[in-house]
Amino acid sequence: MGDLNASIATICIVAPAIIFAIIAHEVMHGVVALRLGDDTALRAGRLTLNPISHVDLFGTIILPFALYLFGMPVLGYAKPVPVDFRVLRGGRTGMLKVAAAGPLTNFVLAIVSGLVLRVMPAFMHGSLGPTVAEPLARMMQASVIVNVELGVFNLFPVLPLDGGRVLFSILPLAAARAYAQTERYGFLILLLLLYTHWLDVAIYPVMNMALGAISWMVQL
Repeated sequence: MGDLNASIATICIVAPAIIFAIIAHEVMHGVVALRLGDDTALRAGRLTLNPISHVDLFGTIILPFALYLFGMPVLGYAKPVPVDFRVLRGGRTGMLKVAAAGPLTNFVLAIVSGLVLRVMPAFMHGSLGPTVAEPLARMMQASVIVNVELGVFNLFPVLPLDGGRVLFSILPLAAARAYAQTERYGFLILLLLLYTHWLDVAIYPVMNMALGAISWMVQL
């Protein structure tokens, strides 16, 4: 019973961080696209933080919590925000900006969460310490980790991840067109990398460096 209560408490702490990180990531894709001339996400009602508009049962809830409970990097996704890359101002540069907006949002959220976490000890000894300050501090700690993991993972250069879009945007046109053909196999490539643990080898060091950099920036 104790293990069950601990698991429920952990989910209550981690769930808001995971859901908000994923949703903010997707919304910012749409916001940047709108600023660059594509209102597809706006017309679809996706420029909102309302979880109902974004949550994918498997990608937003089941997958990240299963990975968390098994001690693996927390990966997840929301329903992709629709973007019509053909109408973006700037062509492939516009695509790069839209793609980079999601991971950059996660890194900003990680830094903000770290700053909040830094000031939380001052509130631990008050009357609301055990009931408010301590759970909030744990939530901010989870937010730092989740946002770094999500940001780093999405920058992995495999289509259709954001990192793949960024790479497509900077490759010479002929190479970019050839690279675009790999998108149909992107999910299978990611599954293979996860199964063989090569993805862990590729992203864990980057995650650790990012977490170390954020800790240094906010002096945790």
